[in-house]
Amino acid sequence: MAAYGTRGAGRNSYDSDMRLRQLGDSDLQVSEVSLGSWLTYGGGVPDDQARACVEAAFDAGINFVDTANVYATGGAEEFLGDVLQGRPRDSYVLATKLYFPMDDSGENQGLSRQQVEKQIDDSLRRLRTDYVDLYQCHRYDRDTPLEETMSALSDVVRAGKARYIGFSEWSAAQIRAALDLSRDKGYEKFVSSQPQYSMLHRQPEREVFPLCSENGISQIVWSPLAQGALTGKYKPGEPPPAGTRATSDRMGRMMGNWLDDSVLERVQRLVPIAERVGITMSQLALAWVLRLPDVASAIIGASRPEQVHENAAASGIDLDEETLAEIDRALG
Repeated sequence: MAAYGTRGAGRNSYDSDMRLRQLGDSDLQVSEVSLGSWLTYGGGVPDDQARACVEAAFDAGINFVDTANVYATGGAEEFLGDVLQGRPRDSYVLATKLYFPMDDSGENQGLSRQQVEKQIDDSLRRLRTDYVDLYQCHRYDRDTPLEETMSALSDVVRAGKARYIGFSEWSAAQIRAALDLSRDKGYEKFVSSQPQYSMLHRQPEREVFPLCSENGISQIVWSPLAQGALTGKYKPGEPPPAGTRATSDRMGRMMGNWLDDSVLERVQRLVPIAERVGITMSQLALAWVLRLPDVASAIIGASRPEQVHENAAASGIDLDEETLAEIDRALG
């Protein structure tokens, strides 16, 4: 049977004992499960429903909220700026990102000094805050010298507009180059990496995770449920259930190969494992990514409060070696 850290097997699976983990070489303590806003808030989910999800997150002990300037083209930041008003600023950890185009001009994109300075100010205005705790490069910018980006990000931190910096989906070579610059030039050092990571997508384990572990960089993983495929709600050979993400023109457009029957057949082999352990499929998938101490937090996207509570309850579930081996065999 799985070992339950701070949770007992007799407890309701929606109960949550949210644990915190340190984010890399920072002094930030982030909840093991964090709330994301990609495809959902600022347009994908009605605002009243989205507000209920944020409230549910705080009720469940989630203290970490992740967004990006490009989500809903600023709409997600504006929504969060509104819904977070009234909460003590030091009661939550707020992260955003820059890189992707904000319009069709071809100018408001990338990681140049001009864009770093412009986009942080625009994000702070939309978020209605003086600073973010974590400012992340949403992708690597091959059109801007890395030293220019690192210098500009360092100035953002030194100006008090961000406490720490991170990146998303950088290669090991790109990460290593940034670490060298931070060491040699005295620039701020990255403390976080945000890769896609799940039972169905394990590529970062090969190079990115070991390099980051050696250099005080934690992982904040996105799509740990593989866009919902790992919830088990999508069945091979059957249409997606009504009201699910896959049926939404806005939120389902990124699901791609996760809905292939071959993938869904593998996922269904996990159902008996979750049932034996006594947890939901979502909790199994989240507990699996959180088995690694270098994963500081797993980002969830939720459209209903009950999803938030279910996912938050994954914190505190420790899967034993037998269960982990059974998962590997099931996924082949």
